[in-house]
Amino acid sequence: MSDAQCAERSQEARARGQCLCAAVRFEVRGPLRPVIYCHCAMCRRASGHFAAATACAPEHLRLISAESLRWYRSSGIARRGFCGTCGSPLFWEPAHGRHISIWAGTLDTPTGLEASTHLFAADKGDYYQIEDGLPQWPQDAPPR
Repeated sequence: MSDAQCAERSQEARARGQCLCAAVRFEVRGPLRPVIYCHCAMCRRASGHFAAATACAPEHLRLISAESLRWYRSSGIARRGFCGTCGSPLFWEPAHGRHISIWAGTLDTPTGLEASTHLFAADKGDYYQIEDGLPQWPQDAPPR
């Protein structure tokens, strides 16, 4: 394979996704982290249940159509991206900027992703149980 073909292949989308109305469309051109389930109160309120999110390096996220993308600073540590037209939650971006989380349900299937852990399990809703056998952290996972 030539250098040009290698460069072109490295630019191919690993995943594509969009909001409910397709006003915000994006692709990921790099590796995705396994899906993490977050049960914190903010994710539960933002998603209506709990959040299921993957993540990528910011430079690997390419917005194809983003005129309706809106950002809400939900806390001092992060902001949340959503579609201003249909309201779909799409992204969670920490202030440190080392990654951007992507709501896994916004990705086109097949994703090839698997879930890896539950965060803020102590804050989960009282109407469900976590019984899938994945590791559970009462709060955030310890730093790596």
